[in-house]
Amino acid sequence: MSRILNLISIQLRKDFTACGGISRLPLRTISCTPSKHAEEGDASSVLRKRWKDTADTVIIGGGCVGVSLAYHLAKGGMKDVVLLEKSELTAGSTWHAAGLTTYYHPGINLKKVHFDSIKLYESLEAETGQAVGFHQPGSVRIASTAARVDEMKYQMTRTHWHVTPQYLIGPEKVQDLFPLLNIDKVLAGLYTPGDGHIDPYSLTMALAAGARMYGAQIYNPAPVTGLKPTSDGKWDVQTPHGTIRANCIVNTAGFWAREVGKMIGFEHPTIPVHHQYVVTATVPEVKALKKELAVIRDLEGSYYMRQERDGLLFGPYEKMEKMVLQDSWVRDGVPPGFGKELFESDLDRIMEHIEMAMEMVPVLKKADIINVVSGPITYTPDLLPMVGPHQGIRNYWTAIGFGYGVIHAGGIGKFLSDWIINREPPYDLIECDPSRYGKWTDVPFICAKARESYGFNNVVGYPKEERFAGRPTSRTSGVYKLLKDKCSMGFHAGWEQPHWFYKPGDDTGYKPSFRRTNWFSSVGGECRLVMEKVGVIDLTPFGKFIVKGKDSLKLLDHLFANNMPKVGQTNISHMLTPAGRVFAEVTLTQMTPGEFLLITGSGSELHDLRWIETEAAEGRYDVDINNVTDKIGVLGIAGPNSRKVLQKLTDEDMSDAGFKFLHCKNIQLAGIPVRAIRISYTGELGWELYIEQKNMAAVYQAMMEAGKDEGIDNFGTYAMASLRLEKGFRGWGAEMNCDTNPLEAGLDYFIKLNKPADFIGKAALQEIKGKGLKRKLSYLSVRTDDVDPEGNETIWHNGKVVGNTTSGAYSYSSQQSLAFGYLPLELSSVGQQVEVELLDKKYPATVIQEPLVLTEPTRTRLAKKAKA
Repeated sequence: MSRILNLISIQLRKDFTACGGISRLPLRTISCTPSKHAEEGDASSVLRKRWKDTADTVIIGGGCVGVSLAYHLAKGGMKDVVLLEKSELTAGSTWHAAGLTTYYHPGINLKKVHFDSIKLYESLEAETGQAVGFHQPGSVRIASTAARVDEMKYQMTRTHWHVTPQYLIGPEKVQDLFPLLNIDKVLAGLYTPGDGHIDPYSLTMALAAGARMYGAQIYNPAPVTGLKPTSDGKWDVQTPHGTIRANCIVNTAGFWAREVGKMIGFEHPTIPVHHQYVVTATVPEVKALKKELAVIRDLEGSYYMRQERDGLLFGPYEKMEKMVLQDSWVRDGVPPGFGKELFESDLDRIMEHIEMAMEMVPVLKKADIINVVSGPITYTPDLLPMVGPHQGIRNYWTAIGFGYGVIHAGGIGKFLSDWIINREPPYDLIECDPSRYGKWTDVPFICAKARESYGFNNVVGYPKEERFAGRPTSRTSGVYKLLKDKCSMGFHAGWEQPHWFYKPGDDTGYKPSFRRTNWFSSVGGECRLVMEKVGVIDLTPFGKFIVKGKDSLKLLDHLFANNMPKVGQTNISHMLTPAGRVFAEVTLTQMTPGEFLLITGSGSELHDLRWIETEAAEGRYDVDINNVTDKIGVLGIAGPNSRKVLQKLTDEDMSDAGFKFLHCKNIQLAGIPVRAIRISYTGELGWELYIEQKNMAAVYQAMMEAGKDEGIDNFGTYAMASLRLEKGFRGWGAEMNCDTNPLEAGLDYFIKLNKPADFIGKAALQEIKGKGLKRKLSYLSVRTDDVDPEGNETIWHNGKVVGNTTSGAYSYSSQQSLAFGYLPLELSSVGQQVEVELLDKKYPATVIQEPLVLTEPTRTRLAKKAKA
């Protein structure tokens, strides 16, 4: 310890010339401000190449992500690709990155991004002739607590159905991969072969060589000074060298991304964070090794460590209260000329982690520190990048907010280029959609969430995770104040929404677990409430749009695969991609002739709106599209007594004959105007009530008073999830998304291939139907103990991986665990036996007939039929 403390006066490296790793790069400052000659001279003489005044795509920013996109677009066949870099390639965050690469990601979709990145990096040197300094000794995530071991078991079942190899290993194997470890505290490790590190500078230069080889133009220094959209959806990109007319533009500007966004009126929620890592001099024990050390991630110590030549490199993630944000750049912009500078290092800030690293790797106690790198990396509030087209303006795309740009660069470049060229995403990546943020994402929220995300970087990742910094935002419903102290709230697209409600004697609060936890029994009570009496739920986070105008029916008939509902009626409809995959699920209501109310999930509000707006603009439809999500609150009321409660408050006939299923009416409830739709995602008798936010509390209180004799109470989204699964209802983002087609998802009823309109994806679906399906969504009963499926678990048969679950929950009605999952056709028949992996144990599961519980409209229809 004393040796490290005595080395605070650090001799920063001047120029390590050894190949591989970050140490080959000099620490130097480079002005990012164009020279006078660059501003005033002829573009060709300054840039030493001919200036293009038109392009298919202009990429703004020359870090590893932007250059990867240029490489992939050009390789994919796009003829006119231009990348503009304000100073020199890698300036910003790329040049000083630690360069870690890993197949691992706790999410599902980003595993594909990591896989594509590593596979590209393995072959890039042979393709371009440019060395990339790629080391692949593997990596190990270390578990030193029981909760960590559970987390690794949880992640194993989420990985087995992917192509990436990953292993849960014991302490002996961990020590074999990293012999310098103090193994006393190690319980297990998550080992990923093929992981490692790469030289970010060399990687970027190789991608640039490949981009040029395939025909892309890279201009630098070429700062963008202005962006102006044209009436036909193109862009004029202004630089000191001239203007380029582009079909689309992509912001890949790293921590300058906010400034690029501000040119067109966007305040992108990104913020620079100070990240430090430490490089040691030669460590004799490291030099004596015969093979390179695996990269380790000590999760309790919250740091990573890898071999750097004959020494070690380790980087910690400080706690929330110690980490540093460069929030002045959010307010005032990045200082002119900043490009390859670093922040002043601060070892005191990371000393706690240094001590833990020395405890885990004792040779560090004798190591000399020769360098501390403290540089800016960019965070978004949730730590995920913002990738894709942006809602609100045509042909503006982003690939920004990368806290881990090196491992994301290759895969994101491929993902985004495929989307730009083919006009649809190659797979589902909605968690990175730039439109997941909105006007509610203000600067205090950005700062609070970035601080939390950085400080919680290595905390245990539980199912149904909640994080509380920056909450609540401006997005609270009209009943939030009435409910907030009675329940455990969840966070959905900026909204607070009740997950479950407390009862006397409950163990309240947020208590995450990999097994059944404190909410389990209470949610069962809420399910019984809805099945036997009547419950009320706040559904305000739904996305809500009104589409009207001369061409509204024509536009929506082209967008959706279902028939259009008649006036006063409602249906469930799906927007498909050109390849016939499910882009969105929307509830459609035609309120008056040519005026439609569209309801979508909270997480897909702007995702869906952008798709609709783009089609309306490109097809030149005469429509008005209005997002009323924040103006309109929604209350759901469901259960056998729901009709009695509403009838007490209105003169409208609420009977089955007077108010039919999937019909809509404007009614008065307690004298307040309400748009009521007879529908419930619980599958029970129910209505959704659309109310102005200012009137929500009054309607809620009136219903609760009117329902006292009917046993009325609140229920939350956990109960709704259980009830919808019992009824066999599919959920968008789980059973259906851009990775699935509606036929394999069992959505045939909603897909009208014989309707006259040539809806998007129709031809592709006809082809898919003609060829026949290879897999099918199946309904599973799982025989578990104290753990329930939740989705993305591996399904096994005869010792082989055969599929994956999409969602799961406990059925309180039938006292068993249920799951949806995709299985090969030959294993999808009712009665088929398979196994579902949960926490490293394979539980028996059976394909059963769906639904387990009939919906209320079906029960009513069958009862009438039996009576007749």
